[in-house]
Amino acid sequence: QLQFVESGGGLVQPGGSLRLSCAASGFSLNYYGIGWFRQAPGKEREVISVISSSSGSTNYADSVKGRFTISRDNAKNTVYLQMNSLKPEDTAIYLCAADEYNYFFPLFSDYAKAPWKYWGQGTQVTVSS
Repeated sequence: QLQFVESGGGLVQPGGSLRLSCAASGFSLNYYGIGWFRQAPGKEREVISVISSSSGSTNYADSVKGRFTISRDNAKNTVYLQMNSLKPEDTAIYLCAADEYNYFFPLFSDYAKAPWKYWGQGTQVTVSS
Protein backbone atom coordinates (compact mmCIF):
# COMPACT_ATOMS: atom_id res chain seq x y z
CA GLN A 1 0.00 0.00 0.00
CA LEU A 2 1.37 3.38 -1.02
CA GLN A 3 1.53 5.96 1.73
CA PHE A 4 2.99 9.41 2.00
CA VAL A 5 2.91 10.84 5.52
CA GLU A 6 3.92 14.28 6.74
CA SER A 7 5.00 15.01 10.31
CA GLY A 8 6.79 17.65 12.32
CA GLY A 9 4.19 20.37 12.41
CA GLY A 10 3.16 22.22 15.53
CA LEU A 11 2.96 25.54 17.31
CA VAL A 12 6.05 27.75 17.21
CA GLN A 13 6.77 31.35 18.10
CA PRO A 14 7.70 33.88 15.42
CA GLY A 15 11.36 33.54 14.58
CA GLY A 16 11.39 29.89 15.53
CA SER A 17 12.13 26.82 13.47
CA LEU A 18 10.47 23.55 12.54
CA ARG A 19 11.52 20.63 10.40
CA LEU A 20 8.79 18.85 8.50
CA SER A 21 9.22 15.32 7.24
CA CYS A 22 7.48 13.51 4.45
CA ALA A 23 7.99 9.77 4.62
CA ALA A 24 7.00 7.37 1.87
CA SER A 25 6.14 3.72 2.20
CA GLY A 26 5.22 1.27 -0.50
CA PHE A 27 7.28 3.07 -3.11
CA SER A 28 10.77 4.51 -3.40
CA LEU A 29 11.11 8.28 -3.43
CA ASN A 30 14.45 7.98 -5.23
CA TYR A 31 12.78 8.34 -8.60
CA TYR A 32 10.19 10.96 -7.71
CA GLY A 33 10.15 14.69 -7.86
CA ILE A 34 8.78 16.15 -4.62
CA GLY A 35 6.89 19.32 -3.89
CA TRP A 36 5.98 20.99 -0.62
CA PHE A 37 2.76 22.98 -0.58
CA ARG A 38 0.78 24.89 1.99
CA GLN A 39 -2.78 26.04 2.35
CA ALA A 40 -3.95 28.67 4.76
CA PRO A 41 -7.63 29.12 5.67
CA GLY A 42 -9.49 30.92 2.92
CA LYS A 43 -6.51 30.87 0.57
CA GLU A 44 -5.55 28.78 -2.43
CA ARG A 45 -2.95 26.05 -2.14
CA GLU A 46 0.50 27.51 -2.66
CA VAL A 47 3.61 25.67 -3.82
CA ILE A 48 6.57 26.63 -1.69
CA SER A 49 9.41 24.31 -2.69
CA VAL A 50 10.29 21.53 -5.12
CA ILE A 51 13.17 19.12 -5.49
CA SER A 52 13.92 16.93 -8.47
CA SER A 53 14.71 13.24 -8.36
CA SER A 54 17.52 13.34 -10.86
CA SER A 55 19.84 16.22 -10.06
CA GLY A 56 18.30 17.09 -6.72
CA SER A 57 17.88 20.63 -7.94
CA THR A 58 15.67 22.78 -5.78
CA ASN A 59 13.48 25.79 -6.19
CA TYR A 60 11.53 27.98 -3.80
CA ALA A 61 8.72 30.48 -3.67
CA ASP A 62 9.91 34.01 -3.10
CA SER A 63 7.97 34.09 0.17
CA VAL A 64 10.19 31.40 1.72
CA LYS A 65 13.46 31.78 -0.14
CA GLY A 66 16.38 32.09 2.26
CA ARG A 67 14.32 30.78 5.18
CA PHE A 68 13.20 27.29 4.07
CA THR A 69 15.36 24.45 2.80
CA ILE A 70 14.11 21.31 1.08
CA SER A 71 16.22 18.17 1.15
CA ARG A 72 15.87 14.47 0.59
CA ASP A 73 17.34 11.38 2.18
CA ASN A 74 16.78 8.58 -0.27
CA ALA A 75 18.15 5.99 2.15
CA LYS A 76 15.38 6.91 4.60
CA ASN A 77 12.84 7.40 1.83
CA THR A 78 12.06 10.79 3.32
CA VAL A 79 11.97 14.39 2.21
CA TYR A 80 12.41 17.26 4.64
CA LEU A 81 11.48 20.91 4.81
CA GLN A 82 13.61 22.88 7.26
CA MET A 83 11.78 26.07 8.14
CA ASN A 84 13.65 28.87 9.89
CA SER A 85 12.74 32.43 10.85
CA LEU A 86 9.08 31.51 10.83
CA LYS A 87 6.49 34.25 10.52
CA PRO A 88 2.79 34.32 11.45
CA GLU A 89 1.98 34.37 7.73
CA ASP A 90 3.61 30.94 7.42
CA THR A 91 0.69 29.47 9.37
CA ALA A 92 -0.98 26.84 7.20
CA ILE A 93 -1.45 23.16 6.58
CA TYR A 94 1.70 21.89 4.89
CA LEU A 95 1.47 19.03 2.42
CA CYS A 96 3.95 17.14 0.31
CA ALA A 97 3.36 15.62 -3.09
CA ALA A 98 5.32 13.32 -5.36
CA ASP A 99 5.35 12.40 -9.02
CA GLU A 100 7.55 10.21 -11.20
CA TYR A 101 7.75 13.09 -13.64
CA ASN A 102 10.20 15.85 -12.78
CA TYR A 103 8.17 18.90 -13.60
CA PHE A 104 9.86 22.09 -14.71
CA PHE A 105 8.10 25.40 -15.04
CA PRO A 106 9.79 28.74 -15.72
CA LEU A 107 7.07 30.35 -13.59
CA PHE A 108 7.40 28.80 -10.14
CA SER A 109 3.73 29.16 -9.23
CA ASP A 110 2.82 26.82 -12.12
CA TYR A 111 4.11 23.87 -10.08
CA ALA A 112 0.85 24.13 -8.15
CA LYS A 113 -1.10 23.40 -11.33
CA ALA A 114 0.75 20.16 -12.14
CA PRO A 115 -1.11 16.84 -11.61
CA TRP A 116 1.05 15.58 -8.74
CA LYS A 117 0.34 11.88 -8.35
CA TYR A 118 0.70 11.21 -4.61
CA TRP A 119 -0.29 13.49 -1.76
CA GLY A 120 0.17 13.32 1.96
CA GLN A 121 -2.55 14.24 4.40
CA GLY A 122 -0.90 17.40 5.65
CA THR A 123 0.51 18.69 8.92
CA GLN A 124 -0.54 21.89 10.68
CA VAL A 125 2.02 24.61 11.29
CA THR A 126 0.98 27.52 13.49
CA VAL A 127 3.27 30.47 14.08
CA SER A 128 2.03 32.58 16.95
CA SER A 129 3.23 34.24 20.10
